[in-house]
Amino acid sequence: MKKSKILIIGATGSLGYHLAETSLKFCHPTFALVRDSSFSDPIKSHKLQSLSNAGITLLKGSLQDEASLIEAVKLVDVVICAVSAKQTLQQKLLIRVIKQLGSIKRFIPSEFGSDPTKAKICELEDGYNFYAPKIEIRKLVEAEGIPYTFISCNFFMKVLLPSLAQPGLKSPPKDKVTIFGDGNTKGVFMQESDVAAFTINAVDDPRALNKVLYLRPPGNVCSLNELVEIWETKIGKKLERLHVSEDELLEKIKEVEIHGLHRPYL
Repeated sequence: MKKSKILIIGATGSLGYHLAETSLKFCHPTFALVRDSSFSDPIKSHKLQSLSNAGITLLKGSLQDEASLIEAVKLVDVVICAVSAKQTLQQKLLIRVIKQLGSIKRFIPSEFGSDPTKAKICELEDGYNFYAPKIEIRKLVEAEGIPYTFISCNFFMKVLLPSLAQPGLKSPPKDKVTIFGDGNTKGVFMQESDVAAFTINAVDDPRALNKVLYLRPPGNVCSLNELVEIWETKIGKKLERLHVSEDELLEKIKEVEIHGLHRPYL
């Protein structure tokens, strides 16, 4: 079976880089749309050089440049967007281009994370719009009749596990640990490389066409209490548990929103 040609948008990002590497590894002709500024950034330019050496075709352009989007989309069968959450709504022009050209057989928008149509933050729905842009993009893709696969990969290991899901820490605690709620709610924690592998495998899979692909390997499902127990076993020490109730957690989130700070609890 002939491999689809894939365009990656956001290839210098953490997940995007894994997607580009995996696409090449799985023998797909792979292209990356890259902003001019990325070539002068030391970290991003190093990634681009590595991808170029591996065989990816680099195309200059951006989500704001319609001409570059048209030229890039014309070259491929599949478009995967892996831009940051703050750029979610910037995919609208890309969606319009895909619709106009009518040649793309699969579009995977930058939705990676929890399913935005199912995730809810109690008591915060009126003023909290974290998921709203992703829902808007999903509805737009569906309304335009563009063939899609939405990827719901839940939590990235590298974001939460290094600190044991402790806000403000960069490494696991060794004396006290904060437990949110009763600590028994399960979460799914995924490595970016695994998310990339599932995503690239899905592009030519008819079973994933116009579907939401949920990534939930049984071995990756774990509660905070279970994570703490694993860490305690590793360090040979019991940690003091500080419990934060649901109401207390909601108040902390509201305080963060009021002050416009980073959202460490979400």
